[in-house]
Amino acid sequence: MRVLHTADWHLGKKLEQCERTEEHQFFLDWLIDELTNNCIDVLIIAGDIFDTGNPSNIALEQYYKFLWRLKGTCCREVIIIGGNHDSISTLNAPRELLKYFNIHVVGGVPEDIHQQIIPVQNANSEVGLVVCAIPFLRDRDVRLSVAGETAQERESRIKEGICAHYNKFKPAIASFKEQGIPVIATGHLFAAGSSTSDSEKEIHVGNLGQICGDQFPEEFNYVALGHIHRPQIVNKMSHVRYSGSPIPLSFSETDDDKQVLILDFADGVLKEVTELKVPCCRKLIRVKGTLDGIRMKLSVMEDKGMRMPAWVELQIETDRFIHDLDEQLEKLKEGKPFIERFFPRQTRVRKSVSLDEQNVLEAALHELEPRSVFEKRCESEFPGEDHADLLQMFDEVLEKMAQRENQP
Repeated sequence: MRVLHTADWHLGKKLEQCERTEEHQFFLDWLIDELTNNCIDVLIIAGDIFDTGNPSNIALEQYYKFLWRLKGTCCREVIIIGGNHDSISTLNAPRELLKYFNIHVVGGVPEDIHQQIIPVQNANSEVGLVVCAIPFLRDRDVRLSVAGETAQERESRIKEGICAHYNKFKPAIASFKEQGIPVIATGHLFAAGSSTSDSEKEIHVGNLGQICGDQFPEEFNYVALGHIHRPQIVNKMSHVRYSGSPIPLSFSETDDDKQVLILDFADGVLKEVTELKVPCCRKLIRVKGTLDGIRMKLSVMEDKGMRMPAWVELQIETDRFIHDLDEQLEKLKEGKPFIERFFPRQTRVRKSVSLDEQNVLEAALHELEPRSVFEKRCESEFPGEDHADLLQMFDEVLEKMAQRENQP
């Protein structure tokens, strides 16, 4: 039996108000083809299907169209769990209907643990695999609030609660294990030692509750994890893995190879895990340096042959604010159709000052009137420019403040 593990789609995700719909659709179209090309029997989506708890109509349409298209593939069963970004009610709303299409949705932890245990039949109509569909565990699922507990006690209780929840499944799957039927567990959490990017939100406060790979019960032949966007193995345990997000969700993921994981089970054990690379349709590029340095790097940048033009984050180091930056960047895009958009970030680089110099500057500032301090700041930020309008506005603000102070 072949299983495909993916997670963290984040349908509806924007990058600074820029839609990612085309990139997500490219991935979904590719995935539909690969399910058939690789003869996948079971698809597991380990949480964060949507980017927000109230997804847009476009994101919902992409999701339901994808589920409808699955009937044209060889995939027989689909297991979907909720992540920390997902709304339990949104995912669970069509759950009973989707069961008729062998699509099993567990948006949140149900009261009956057996609702999370999904036997999957093989081509001979026999149970060939069992999935323990465990979604993102919220505080109410793993611990009871205790007044006056310390941060260390809270962390310990969360970890114990997560481990206890996974251990609850051991008696329920014992009969399957006795028959030599492999068992997969899902999860949407932060495992100790995993490498994050800028786009993950911390779950539990400060990533409390992170557990190690060896804390998952050994009865699980594979643990399909979501939440971390970089694909990785947890604690060097090859059967505990994050598939990662299928598209880069932030500029910190520009160098990540996106993938889905294909699991091959035979004779009751996991035989092989194959990393199937997801093709990139749009590059996110990060360029750092001074404006002159960035201008030089962009001049030699070449077309990567992507389906969609690149988005480029520019981390510009400068000693003063560049007020006409947008106009300069538009000129840099000329003749480069493979770059669609710049995301500029200006970082002020200040000259290092010794402690003695700082004391002199502080003393000098104390001797100046507020208007003189403001005028010096204007000269620092906008050297060589006329500051008359700014100074006039500052004078008006000072006058209003004085009037307010003199009111009875």
